[in-house]
Amino acid sequence: MLKVVGFTFVRNALRYDYPVGESIRSLLPICDEVIVSLGNSEDQTEKLVSSIDSAKIKIFHSVWDDSLRKGGKVLAVETNVAFNHVPEDADWCVYLQADEVIHEQYYSAIRRAMEKYLDDKEVEGLLFKYLHFYGSYDYTGDSRKWYSHEVRVIRNDKSIKSHADAQGFRKDGRKLRVKPVDAFIYHYGWVKHPQQQLEKISNFQKLWNETEPNLIHIPKKDGNLFDYSEVDSLKPFFGTHPEVMIERLKNKNWTFDANIGNKNFTLKDRLLYFIEKKTGKRLFDYRNYEII
Repeated sequence: MLKVVGFTFVRNALRYDYPVGESIRSLLPICDEVIVSLGNSEDQTEKLVSSIDSAKIKIFHSVWDDSLRKGGKVLAVETNVAFNHVPEDADWCVYLQADEVIHEQYYSAIRRAMEKYLDDKEVEGLLFKYLHFYGSYDYTGDSRKWYSHEVRVIRNDKSIKSHADAQGFRKDGRKLRVKPVDAFIYHYGWVKHPQQQLEKISNFQKLWNETEPNLIHIPKKDGNLFDYSEVDSLKPFFGTHPEVMIERLKNKNWTFDANIGNKNFTLKDRLLYFIEKKTGKRLFDYRNYEII
């Protein structure tokens, strides 16, 4: 019988307003267990996760190595920490980051894909499409700066490791061989109050620049607010959000109205953007996986 285990990691979810509760709850219907690796937080993240009423959730604790301050390496390390807690009898593992949510409309497609490729050992993972929400729940990024696909289901093979800044995976140093699944991951990392967004970005820039983190440009306004207006291209979102996100949407306490007609592109990016919108093909795109 197919056994599916979800896994994620999180630290300071309340301080930086990660929708980790919603993320975990979106995993529960398609998983037999959900592994949550809790980092050493300075807020009530553990209380938040523990408040989710499900026997499927297994909580483990981890102390982040704050010396790993280059290229987001600590994020890959903590992804692997969570993955290593997945029990041996699991077949597939569903990975979500703390700001990613699965819409219930895709549960059937995901389960079908896991069942279809269960015995096809050449398939090492499943590839998802992405919606990146920005500024509010009403807009998504549609330029090339946003990755369009990523692997979020992998086999329970501990030779598979999180890569670089936890964006993708590698097996024995090579990209995973994957099949696409007709499902989206909803990414909410760029939707939060401008003050919390600024604090989050200011903290996370230290994970990418080891020597001069303060040299990274962060758009600001009024001193302590993130300036959402510095974006290259957005489009309106007319779909529905996952049910687990509804209460969070109701509690939104800031305003962001995008000028979707404003396209802040270089000439090269404008041309590539035009080609993608006309043909559906993203030329010269980096693929963190191998589609088979």
